[in-house]
This record gives sequence, C-alpha cells and structure tokens, in this order.
Amino acid sequence: MNEKNNLQISAAILGISFLIVAIILAWTWKSNYNSNQTITVTGSAKKDIVSDLAILKGTLSAEAPTAEAAYKEMEKEKPALIAYLNAKGFSKDKIEFSTINSYPIFEMGANGYQTNNVKAYNYNQRIQIQSNDVYKIKEISIDIASLIEKGVNFKVDMPEYYYTKLAEVKIEIQAEAAKDAKVRAEKVAEATGGTIGPMKDARMGVLQITPKYSNQVSDYGINDITSIEKQITAVVSASFKIE
Repeated sequence: MNEKNNLQISAAILGISFLIVAIILAWTWKSNYNSNQTITVTGSAKKDIVSDLAILKGTLSAEAPTAEAAYKEMEKEKPALIAYLNAKGFSKDKIEFSTINSYPIFEMGANGYQTNNVKAYNYNQRIQIQSNDVYKIKEISIDIASLIEKGVNFKVDMPEYYYTKLAEVKIEIQAEAAKDAKVRAEKVAEATGGTIGPMKDARMGVLQITPKYSNQVSDYGINDITSIEKQITAVVSASFKIE
C-alpha cells in the first residue's frame, strides 16, 4: 500500500515538475518572441531655406588673327567689364581673375575636317565674383550680357546659389525626421493593440536639397545650386521594439 502511495506521490511530483518546466519554457518563448518583435518605419521632414551666398562666373574672351592681337583685344575689353562691376558694388579687389588661357583656331577643309592651318587665336580669362546679396548676383547675371554693346565679349555662366549654414540645418532636420518616424511607429503599434519601446536601429537617408516645390529625388542625394529658394528633405528609417 505504501509502495502504491509512493508511486502516486512520485507521479504527482513528476507531473508538477513537467508543468512547471512547460510554464517556464512558454514564458521564455513568449519573452524571446516579444523581444524580437520590431516595427520599422520611415520618417521624413522638410525645411525651407534661402540661399545666403551667390557666386557668378564667366569668361572674357577675344579672337584675332595673331596671338598678340587676341591678347591685346582681351585686355582692351577688360576695363569696361571692371567698370561695370564697380558700378554694381564690386571693387577690383573683389573680382577674382584666373589664369589667362589661349588656343589656336584651325581652318576647316572642304571635306569638313580640321586642317593644320591656323586662322586665328583665342585668348580668354575666367572671372568670378561672389556676394551674400544673392538677388544682386541674380540681377547682374541677367544684365551683364548688355556689355556686348560696348564690345565686351563676356560669356556668363548660370549663377550658383549656396546655403552656408547647412551643417546646422542637417542636424535639426534629421532630428525632426527621427521624431516623425517615432510618431508613425506609435500609430501603427496602436492600430494593432501594442506599444513601442526603445529605438533599436536608425539609418539616415541621403539629404535632398532641391529647388522649392520640386519633387526631384536621387538615390545619391541632391545638392541644388541653381535656385535661391530651396527645400531640404531628410529621411530616417527607424526600428522600434514592440511591447
């Protein structure tokens, strides 16, 4: 009888042990399952910025039958260009002159191919100005072509517009994108009856600096220098633990 009771007790203890082990395993599995549950969302933020530095470049050039004549003609044109820029507020020390370049211009044969006969020489020099008054640079870029009326052969490039405080804005806009990612994650978790925990991972996308109202996007990022008014867009992909 005692032996039968002992067997029953042992069986009960063994059963309870199995039950405890099963509970522990189930709790461990659930804990691990929950700890591995994450949600990944993409947040974004935009900010309007206005360029605070503009650069204008162009090429002064002259062409003549001899190299000496071409050089003299270019030097003859230069004072009118300098006077024009002086009148716009740029003294000579604020005008950057690069190295003078020259090249021969060859005659074209009857067959349409270039010959070895030199028909003229071209002398040219790159000139650059810059200002924090971006609208003044824009105005000059449009008006400077009028110098052709004074015999000045100056070919102007498109102005370049920059925002010099970009490093500060990058930090701010990326932080805003991360906040947006968190808000999105919270809404998704709420819809499924859960809550989000700490951020587990975050990846910053490339910044898109585009003209205002533009929808341009590039995998390598965009850094627009063609417009005064720009928009900077940051994207953050973030993963959050679900609790």
